[in-house]
Amino acid sequence: MGSIVLHTYWRSSASHRVRIALGYKGLAYDPVFVNLLEGQQRSAEYKAKNPMGYLPCLVLDGVPYVESVAILELLDERFSEPALLPEDPADRARVRALVQFVNAGIQPLQNLVVLEQVGEDKEKRLAWLRHFIGRGLGAFEALLARYEGELGLRGPFAYGERFTMADVLLVPQIYAANRYGIDLEPFPRVRRANDAATALPFVAAAAPEAQPDAKP
Repeated sequence: MGSIVLHTYWRSSASHRVRIALGYKGLAYDPVFVNLLEGQQRSAEYKAKNPMGYLPCLVLDGVPYVESVAILELLDERFSEPALLPEDPADRARVRALVQFVNAGIQPLQNLVVLEQVGEDKEKRLAWLRHFIGRGLGAFEALLARYEGELGLRGPFAYGERFTMADVLLVPQIYAANRYGIDLEPFPRVRRANDAATALPFVAAAAPEAQPDAKP
């Protein structure tokens, strides 16, 4: 196995995902901390790695890879066990749907670059975040309920009895939901899956507050 470097920030949801996946697969990495609040992601040096100026960036054997879901897919193809996706194509599609509910339907709307366009008013930002995160988690919960009814899946994880890429996406999103004071009571399946995942040692090790660059 070659060298792995992860450009990360403790509160970056997308970085959090990749940290979880690396831990799940038992892959050691060297972190490079990029402070989003100080604008380090906008530096010419970082944007040479990711022209969008987003985190994370994974450098594998000297080659940079960007976009967290693409990185998760890469890790699953390069380091196949333990797998993040089921073997059956239909099951893989269902897990990927849960992934995209978070990746496309929730997380982009809470990015700092979006909040800067919402405005400086903290209450306006908070209302925006609560609306879109709550809306997305409601859809995630509904899809879990459909899978439960159609397929008999009962957890404890997002897609049945084993940890998958859906859990990798869900955990950082629930961290953000808790940070912004979103009521999770209406989402029992979401809470069950998050509780099961966060009890795993590699997930706990990837938590924002466990990172060396975490701020009080």
